[in-house]
Amino acid sequence: MKPKHTDNHPDLFQLQLSQIINMSHPLVKLAHQINWDRIATQIDTVYTTGPGHPPLPTRLLAGLHYLKHAFDESDESVLVRWLENPYWQYFCGYSFLQHQLPYTPPHWSNGAGG
Repeated sequence: MKPKHTDNHPDLFQLQLSQIINMSHPLVKLAHQINWDRIATQIDTVYTTGPGHPPLPTRLLAGLHYLKHAFDESDESVLVRWLENPYWQYFCGYSFLQHQLPYTPPHWSNGAGG
């Protein structure tokens, strides 16, 4: 099963991230230089159908992986920073500010971290 596209549910009065962030920011520029479709084509081949959660958007996963390594973050801290940072959300393909994680990591379900 291929991952679903980034889910951006705007409300009527919500501004797009592109209207409130600096479009000259290095992460915004990098996001526009990356061929996300090519990455998705390469990565989507490892997705299979089966039980469990539907796959997350490839751009989100690839973007989080890049941010984790570029900013020397742990698995947990990259998610916390993503939630706080509109530039990171934009880089990962979101158009509107997200106020919650797109998923809850399994080890957070016991109340640790989120």
